[in-house]
Amino acid sequence: MITNQQSRTRVDEVAAGIFRISTPVTALGGFTFNQYLIDDEQPLLFHTGPRRMFPLVSEAIAAVMPLSRLRYVGLSHFEADECGALNEFLAAASGAEPVCGQIAAMVSVDDVADRKARALTDGESLHLGRHSLRWLDAPHVPHGWECGFLFEEHTGTLLCGDLFTQGGAEHAPLTESDILGPSEALRSGLDYWAHATDTRRVLERLATLAPTTLACMHGSAWRGDGAALLRALADSLEGSLAAAAVPTSAGDSPLRGGPRPSAH
Repeated sequence: MITNQQSRTRVDEVAAGIFRISTPVTALGGFTFNQYLIDDEQPLLFHTGPRRMFPLVSEAIAAVMPLSRLRYVGLSHFEADECGALNEFLAAASGAEPVCGQIAAMVSVDDVADRKARALTDGESLHLGRHSLRWLDAPHVPHGWECGFLFEEHTGTLLCGDLFTQGGAEHAPLTESDILGPSEALRSGLDYWAHATDTRRVLERLATLAPTTLACMHGSAWRGDGAALLRALADSLEGSLAAAAVPTSAGDSPLRGGPRPSAH
């Protein structure tokens, strides 16, 4: 459902009680900024969008429920598209509080936010009513020391932030088509990953949850075998790093900036 004709902001239910709010932009060759609203006894918004998008996102929320009912405003890591409008939402919903991991609360959120954060420990659950969310620490995956994700137990939905970021402004709200190819194509030109040594373990932990819906922050949400897709992502990341580490000719090393100087 289009909620703003000028911006083409829209809201669509991608899992039971979970709504994708998406605004397309033309910058960067086309991009989408997505937020996810879980409508429940204690509603939660994951990602706020940048501060200037607050009117568009709040208008979309109002198409599903009164904005004043919002109880939690969650974020994966501290970045403008994650929490740029955090204080605007806290002002609009007097009972709302930020939700994030403990590191994010310590280093950023409790200083910037107008209300103290509900800082979740790794594996801690947050019950909204029909929905139950589990916080998963994911440092540097794809980036940010404080990064983490929320997994909704009953619908099998992983609120996966910047994982599987897809370029372009035109996307179906929910797809079963390939998103790994497009997301890896974007990464090849604009690599936003930290490539931490623990990346495979973090992705494997997410895969063991067997998510059936991936709520991506940029591009389409995705439905299917989430475990297989997360493991394929880990394989692709490791493959690209291994390729980059192979010298292109004798004495060359891309990781060291080219040919080694002669000893003579």
